[in-house]
Amino acid sequence: MAGPDDTLREMSHEGIRFVSEEEARRARVEERELSPDAKTPAKVRVHKTEGTGLEIDWKDGHRSQWTFAWLRNACPCATCHEEREKSGRKPGEAKPHPQTLLPMYQAAPRPDSVTPVGRYALSFNWNDGHTSGIYSWDYLRRHCGCEECRESSTLRG
Repeated sequence: MAGPDDTLREMSHEGIRFVSEEEARRARVEERELSPDAKTPAKVRVHKTEGTGLEIDWKDGHRSQWTFAWLRNACPCATCHEEREKSGRKPGEAKPHPQTLLPMYQAAPRPDSVTPVGRYALSFNWNDGHTSGIYSWDYLRRHCGCEECRESSTLRG
């Protein structure tokens, strides 16, 4: 069994790439098959006025919640995904800000609008001008941060 500092080999179209055990565990979690009810929302609530975030009740009875800050930092668009990979951040993890004597004010992430994309996703137009992320139901369910989901992803790894 590989230890925390060991690396695992992964085959890709680029040849062999070495990944950490944590990266391999995340890939296994992201590849597992979800039941149709697990990725079909029964009720979606976007708390735009309150500025608190997104809540989804899934058809399988589970409830997921995300803050707008987490959602913005987990944007699944190619640009944001690649930037996170290069910096080693997980979806939802904020970029580190340089410490300065007089920090610049930055408005909290909030959507100016939220629109459905077909029957499979939501699209946010963020207050920082970013608009290209499409948050599929599958992506959101796989990134549920509730205690139950965090524990089960740890157990599967």
